[in-house]
Amino acid sequence: MPTEEAVDYLVIGAGPAGLQAGYFLAKAGRSYLVVESGEAAGAFFTRFPRHRTLISINKVHTGWDDPELRLRNDWNSLLSEEHEPLFTRRTPRYFPHADEMVGYLADFAATHGIDVRYGTRLVEITRPDDFVARDQHGNTFRAKRVIAATGVSLPNVPDFEGAELAERYDEFDTDPESFTGQRVLIVGRGNSAFETADSLIANAAVIHVAGAGSLKLAWRTHFVGHLRAVNNNFLDTYQLKSQNAILDGKIRRIRKDDDGYHVEVVFERVNEIVKEIRYDRVVLATGFRFDASAFAPECRPELTINDRFPAQTEAWESPNVPDLHFAGTITQVRDFKKSTSGFIHGFRYGVRALHRILEHRHHGVGWPALDLGTKVEAAADEVVRRVNTSSALWQQFAFLGDVVLQSPDGSLRYAEEVPVDHVAAAVPRGDFGEVARHAVITLEYGADHDAVDPFDVTAGRKSQDDVQGLDGRYLHPVVRVHEGEELVGEHHMTENLENEWDSEAVHRAPLREFLVEHLGAPAPALS
Repeated sequence: MPTEEAVDYLVIGAGPAGLQAGYFLAKAGRSYLVVESGEAAGAFFTRFPRHRTLISINKVHTGWDDPELRLRNDWNSLLSEEHEPLFTRRTPRYFPHADEMVGYLADFAATHGIDVRYGTRLVEITRPDDFVARDQHGNTFRAKRVIAATGVSLPNVPDFEGAELAERYDEFDTDPESFTGQRVLIVGRGNSAFETADSLIANAAVIHVAGAGSLKLAWRTHFVGHLRAVNNNFLDTYQLKSQNAILDGKIRRIRKDDDGYHVEVVFERVNEIVKEIRYDRVVLATGFRFDASAFAPECRPELTINDRFPAQTEAWESPNVPDLHFAGTITQVRDFKKSTSGFIHGFRYGVRALHRILEHRHHGVGWPALDLGTKVEAAADEVVRRVNTSSALWQQFAFLGDVVLQSPDGSLRYAEEVPVDHVAAAVPRGDFGEVARHAVITLEYGADHDAVDPFDVTAGRKSQDDVQGLDGRYLHPVVRVHEGEELVGEHHMTENLENEWDSEAVHRAPLREFLVEHLGAPAPALS
């Protein structure tokens, strides 16, 4: 017999983002339910990545006891006040097996008693007033607000002629033996493409990896979704002329006959010359996209970036469907190919920030803030402490920022981990009360950090005594002071090899001077 349930928050998906959202909703005592189509949490990780090795690092031995600092090198654990459970206690492997993530998420859900309904696949979501979601059994769930944490579940199939003839990354036989002696084309330039290529090096006769544009390496761009070193052994086989190659171009057409696959490639390096190349196998590793099919027309979210992701406001809300919010890897539209919202070590903080936004908007709970009195030196001390310990600012560089809020009477408050673009909207709106000036503190790479080879010792030389940090290309703290919407001051704390920004002469004193200049006069000397 179908049933009907009503909650304030319906969270769709029990992957890491859905469980993270459920944790915060449970802690706040809100009415919520997490629904999951699979029979266990993190069902995605039972299949992906196909070669079963995660590229999210799991550094067990850091030399630190501070749980906040340890999260800088733990890219898999979810956030909790209890710091339990931690992924680092499951395995010592630096790049863990994907099955460990499935076990960890089940442990997290059980430890915190998160209310998850498994085996519940939503087939229709309407909005006659509240959201009404119907599952495959006819059960309905009514909710005032929806948080979609479904990830990208559909293959992103390119639109060139004959794409349907190729094998897809989500379906192909990963056994290298099945590729023995064959000529193989892998279409795609991401980690899934190179993970596949690396697995076939010992068996395939020839491997080509094809894609448009320049290949981007994560160690240079600092975007962890670009090609990671753990997957780039294939580059050696190309550059050292071992029968493999990267084709810089677009696939125009695939046709198939008794002789195999015939692929027309439009080469970018040679004035778009078209060449037809024969292969025995073609694999599409071209990524995934968001599935919006369950949403009825009246509440179907607008899509963006070639219709791969739902569009989102600074509150992770659909611009055309109020009260439909997003969490998890689909939030990468907010910092696409720049920061870390597409990954657990990034979106876990995004989910916490989303929860704080919802708490303020719907439950009258202000963003947590520390009162600092009127002494600017106290603000400087807090900035130094946070940039040296925060994992959120570290992981979500240039995207999340701490905020020093100055009231018209000169009193100061310190709010942590606010999305930078949310600050720009929330301060004028009065979400933080009356604010005369505010300072946003982020960790950032230099503006041209990906244009310089980080291993070229002749590039970007600077004086050891520099205290301004303006030419810093490596990660370093940046403080920007705003009056309303106007930027009135910007200060870069000079970079440090071990990311310790606490030198009195190089970091603290210049920061204090800057904040005193822009947020008030120095406190009177103690007698």
